[in-house]
Amino acid sequence: MSGTLSEEDELAAAWGAETDTADAADMAAIQPERVLSQAEIDSLLGFENGPGSNDHDSGMQRIISSGLVSYERLPMLEIVFDRLVRIMSTSLRNFTSDNVEVSIDNILSLRFGDYLNSIPLPAMLAVFKAEEWDNYGLMVVDSAMIYSIVDVLLGGRRGTAAMRIEGRPYTTIERNLVERLIVVVLHDLSLSFDPLCPVTFRFERLEVNPRFATISRLSNAAVLARLRIDMEDRGGRLELLLPYATLEPVRELLLQQFMGEKFGRDSIWETHLAEELWHTDIDLEVVLDEQTMRLSEVIDLKPGSQIVLNGAVGSSVLLRCGNTILFEGRVGRRKNRVAVQIDRVIPRAALADR
Repeated sequence: MSGTLSEEDELAAAWGAETDTADAADMAAIQPERVLSQAEIDSLLGFENGPGSNDHDSGMQRIISSGLVSYERLPMLEIVFDRLVRIMSTSLRNFTSDNVEVSIDNILSLRFGDYLNSIPLPAMLAVFKAEEWDNYGLMVVDSAMIYSIVDVLLGGRRGTAAMRIEGRPYTTIERNLVERLIVVVLHDLSLSFDPLCPVTFRFERLEVNPRFATISRLSNAAVLARLRIDMEDRGGRLELLLPYATLEPVRELLLQQFMGEKFGRDSIWETHLAEELWHTDIDLEVVLDEQTMRLSEVIDLKPGSQIVLNGAVGSSVLLRCGNTILFEGRVGRRKNRVAVQIDRVIPRAALADR
């Protein structure tokens, strides 16, 4: 009897083991093979994971931003902003009578609408116009910079942080002081572009609502330069945004590679090329006459055939280089050689009429 029970127990245990194995296999088939971690999901969607994530976007963010033009395709623009930092450091020291340090946080390309939606409020938005380029740019002064410049210009004590009073509109005094700062920065920006292309940036208006500072289509690309201004224990951020449409008139100049302090120009090669051009040999052709003939007449020409020219003695002839007519003159003889005396130079306007 005990033998029978032991056999039944062994059979039940074997069936139970097979059932557990089948259930485990079914559960393994239902569960996914691998679950993505949160870091992998963020990397796939292009979310920011740290301060350096803007430089290495991936996934969906790269697909969204694939239509934008990188500022690195305009090498001279980075040189212009570096020059702006040096000039601003001096001009702001004279403007505030304080020790001022200016630095560039980063330069990046983005859509104008994306930047407009990301401006931290409260802030002051200055719309300025590039006179020679007939287009606009945007300068944003954050609240920390506003209260710092007001505190410095009104004689605030050093060693104490600027007091911020949020939730109220800016006063007329604050707007006027910030406007003076903006005029100084725009003048420095004009000086920064001078070696490349003379341009005047003129202050237009001051806004506190980003909707009223729309100077370009929301989908247009723009270059953003974030500047950090430190005045000992005070300071803030100042951002310059230039749409690509504004930079289009000087796009060819901005595409140059930086070479020394000549802003893309090499005077040594220019002088050498100009000197070599004076020693270049060219061929001048004297056109005595031009006639229009039928193809059959040309085919019938044989050695000994004569072509009568319409030009008479002393009639004018044309001198040309290739297909370009340069001079008009008369055929003559000098020391047993046929010569041409140039009477006049054919102007370019006359060539266009021909």
